[in-house]
Amino acid sequence: MRISGKGLVSGNRTVNFSFNGKDYMGLEGDTLASALLANDVHLVGRSFKYHRPRGILTAGSEEPNALVSTGNGAARDPNIRATQQELFEGLAAQSQNCWPSVERDVMAVNDLAAPFLGAGFYYKTFMWPAPLWEKLYEPIIRRAAGLGALSGAANKDPYEKAFAFCDLLVIGSGPAGLMAALTAGRAGADVILAEDDSRMGGRLLAEVEEIDGKPAHVWVAEGLAELEPMDNVRLMPRTAVTGVYDQGTYSALERVSHHLPPSQSLKTAHRPRECFWRIAAKASVLAAGAIERPIAFRNNDRPGIMMAGAVRAYLNRWGVAPGERITVFANNDDAHRTARDLVAEGVHVTAVVDSRHDAPDSGEFPVIKGAMICDSAGRQRLESVTIRSVNGEEKLQTDCLAVSGGWNPSVHLTSHMGTRPEWNRELAAFLPKPDAVPGMVVAGAANGVFSTHGALQDGAQAAITALAGIGTSVDAAPLPEASDAPYRISPLWAVPGKGRAWLDFQNDVTVKDVAQAARENFRSVEHMKRYTTQGMATDQGKNSNVAALAVLADATGRSIAETGVTTFRPPFVPTSIAAMGAGAEDQGFKPQRYLTSHKASLQRGAANIEVGLWYRASYFAKDGESTWRQSCDREVTMVRNAVGVCDVSTLGKIDIQGPDAAELLDLVYTNLFSTLKLGRVRYGLMLREDGFVMDDGTTARLGENHYVMTTTTAAAGQVMAHLEYLTQVVRPDLDVRFTSVTDQWAQFSVAGPKARDLIDALVDEDVNGETFPFMACGAITVSGVAGRLFRISFSGEHAYEITVPARYGDALYRLLLERAEPFGGGPYGMEALNVLRIEKGFITHAEINGTVTAFDLGMQGLVSKKKSCWGKVLSERDGLMDDDRMRLVGLKPVGAMQALSAGAHLFDPDDTVERVNDLGYVTSVGFSPTLGHMIGLAMLSGGPDRMGDTIRLVDHTRGIDTLCEVVNPVFFDPEGGRVRG
Repeated sequence: MRISGKGLVSGNRTVNFSFNGKDYMGLEGDTLASALLANDVHLVGRSFKYHRPRGILTAGSEEPNALVSTGNGAARDPNIRATQQELFEGLAAQSQNCWPSVERDVMAVNDLAAPFLGAGFYYKTFMWPAPLWEKLYEPIIRRAAGLGALSGAANKDPYEKAFAFCDLLVIGSGPAGLMAALTAGRAGADVILAEDDSRMGGRLLAEVEEIDGKPAHVWVAEGLAELEPMDNVRLMPRTAVTGVYDQGTYSALERVSHHLPPSQSLKTAHRPRECFWRIAAKASVLAAGAIERPIAFRNNDRPGIMMAGAVRAYLNRWGVAPGERITVFANNDDAHRTARDLVAEGVHVTAVVDSRHDAPDSGEFPVIKGAMICDSAGRQRLESVTIRSVNGEEKLQTDCLAVSGGWNPSVHLTSHMGTRPEWNRELAAFLPKPDAVPGMVVAGAANGVFSTHGALQDGAQAAITALAGIGTSVDAAPLPEASDAPYRISPLWAVPGKGRAWLDFQNDVTVKDVAQAARENFRSVEHMKRYTTQGMATDQGKNSNVAALAVLADATGRSIAETGVTTFRPPFVPTSIAAMGAGAEDQGFKPQRYLTSHKASLQRGAANIEVGLWYRASYFAKDGESTWRQSCDREVTMVRNAVGVCDVSTLGKIDIQGPDAAELLDLVYTNLFSTLKLGRVRYGLMLREDGFVMDDGTTARLGENHYVMTTTTAAAGQVMAHLEYLTQVVRPDLDVRFTSVTDQWAQFSVAGPKARDLIDALVDEDVNGETFPFMACGAITVSGVAGRLFRISFSGEHAYEITVPARYGDALYRLLLERAEPFGGGPYGMEALNVLRIEKGFITHAEINGTVTAFDLGMQGLVSKKKSCWGKVLSERDGLMDDDRMRLVGLKPVGAMQALSAGAHLFDPDDTVERVNDLGYVTSVGFSPTLGHMIGLAMLSGGPDRMGDTIRLVDHTRGIDTLCEVVNPVFFDPEGGRVRG
């Protein structure tokens, strides 16, 4: 069925592939679908419910029928669209949802039971008797569910995730998208042009037309040749933008090696299978085009019945005629182009059946006006169609039917943030609302502009408008010349008549099913969708939703606008979980996250422990040290007497910017932050709404309206969510933006009496007590690499935290350790860090366990009386300010070398050990080599009033029963001279 010399793949080398075990040959540049059609293969799969024969319907990602499985064993990949799978040497594809073969499928018996399997049958059938649900019905349904199947073996294919940033994201590379990219690229804006197809150009690759006096595909090639060498433009073919999120964030799925044979892909060539992108764009242009929709009529689902635009695409792009005798059925002028293109290549067009009485005439092929196709014949391949007109019904022999019910603009991405599209009666389609997505401008067919000239003009203007919104001025350039044919359509959704007329081809939903849903009072589009499963297949109803809504509107006596549209949600195309979870393969529900210092730490004998989602060094064992305590004691002593380096990158880091950033901080923290000076850091406490402490940390002021908040490792996600709630619900008026930058910065604590000497020897700037006092912050450079320095301490020693972009983390960590060794220093881990902070009485989430207040921690002085803050009112309730509450104290054993344990409970020495006498509990303990004995922090009833008292510590689990003295929680350097010196 290949037309010699036709198409953009003409003359390419041949490619061998197999389908269902049979060998075929295609051309380089073919998709599996175009290659199968070239080999006159139309039967590709079976439908979900009735297992009816299914053929290729479309030529793009909206394909509902031609889903196949590729690969074998663990590499088996199900539900691949044959319309997107590029041909490569040795490709092996199989039909799915059929047994023993696609030609003879045993489950096709379901089609005979169709009268019993209508819409909602499962809700009615499996209600009784109730005991059979778990033992019989559910297992059968689960076994029958699904289309393709995985092998069950672990997939070792690599996947990646990546981040990108741009001024303008252009989605789609048809005439509107390409013109938008050219306009923005020429203006110097940073542009990403993302295209779902393997080849850029959109519908221009499928049409016979000229732009600026040259074939459209040549104009496309020249435009891409201009964009490709631009440093400010990134071209991303095979990349589908799958979702739109807040603040200009977009998700995208790039198919990196689906088109390559195993010898050229995956681990052998260091190429991932797919890459999941998170794109941050200041503005965007949606030029995703439009999707052609079918017309429902009896038996309109047979292999050989295709979309008219798809037939045109296979002819003009791939040089394939999907049939020898082709009929066109349409309600719009655009479909007539298919007939003209076919005739021009010598393909026989039996007739164009147009439901409109004013359809255009043609001297090249018969046009039957005011007629409709009402039935088709043939089981595994279309053989004939029945035409109904004023003269009655007649059969027409044909092996391919090209159907066009009009075009639906691809508005899906404009609806991902909650805005629904609006019905346009003139175009008989839904159009996006203006400003549906902040910063997004819709252009071309996605905006209801269907002519090539209109799309070019719309794309250029969209780029100008989008860039103007971010403060970039662009001059309008001359537009290329192109056709400007009007789009004429008269809506026809379904042909009246008996029998099953199909709407959703994959899920086997018919016009009758939608009408039945309406009769049973499932009149809402969302209820109808779930009752019938309309639009719930892998194509998400891209072909069928609008027609189904029109049928529902007719059944309920409402207009389409009144009926509404279902909710569009991401992803726009199916997205593999492996791509979204890239880097976490074989790690279950708790992926391991490693620091930039991980490898260097292991090389120095680190023993890792799990801290939240991270793996951190617990201690660094040296020769001769047989226990972790020996290593920990050495590291604590090293920090107290020389200098130690610890990776603290796991601390939550939130970048906050905007005119109202200080006001947000005043709302979040108990103490004042609006008075914080430039280049300074302040410690703060934040409360939950109920007045209990949520987290503590420091915030640095780096610029006039620029702050960086540091949270504890455990509460990083919680605090980020808290800020989102406050700015979206409580104070949406605040002009402030923030984002988590935890992963973007590697941060290291340098602590000890010789910390300044180490920092001085490392950074390019002069750092001394005058230029960098305690709680100062500022920009520094390390060997020319820009970073930040904070003079803060979690050890009670003179200390700094130095941070650089994460890609330099490993190098900086190694450099810090190399420079520390001459001073008698080295790395220290979590065990030593814990001892150091207990010696200073610093709290962590061992103390902030959700049940303590600022008063309990002895920090009521941090609750400012000059302002309000979140949780302040409820924190001042009488019950939360009672002196008898459990409050923070220190503990040291009475007598030498007595053991203490975290989690132990506290009692008066003379009381019996039972619940009613419980006075509190121990939160943290450690052996202090500085003091020579165990120490601990505890929450004790009336704690500060019991200083010097003896208390009994009991831990039945560990067999510990000992006496302790209640002391100040600050064991070491209570005056703070070392930290400020």
